[in-house]
Amino acid sequence: MAMRWEAFLTAVQDRGAYREPHEAERASRVVLALLGAHLVGTVRAELAARLPETFALILLNPLQSVEPLNAERFVRATAAWIDGATEATALWDVGAVLSVVADVAGPDLTNQVLTQLPADWPPLFGRPDHTDDGTLP
Repeated sequence: MAMRWEAFLTAVQDRGAYREPHEAERASRVVLALLGAHLVGTVRAELAARLPETFALILLNPLQSVEPLNAERFVRATAAWIDGATEATALWDVGAVLSVVADVAGPDLTNQVLTQLPADWPPLFGRPDHTDDGTLP
């Protein structure tokens, strides 16, 4: 079952310590649009099914990426899409959104998502000790 819009935004707002809901919404829109370009097939569809409808559509109709971005380049791309963002604030935005996405997805789907991403992405999801099989090293 998909998470409700308000619950998702409240979780992102809390994680990101944003003063206003629109800041959480802006970060969510950009991060999910960029993430969607890195996911394919049933994994992307399953993740979208757990997100609020608006964010699901953003994930399913992503900003195009020529190649998979490593974590550092993903953060840079996020900064480029958010007015006034720096790499440091974009890293904060990415962490706030993707940690909520990981919670919504649950451990099994999060592990499937991470297998489609470059190896340095787990910390962006709040999973610093992740391995390909989902176990701790």
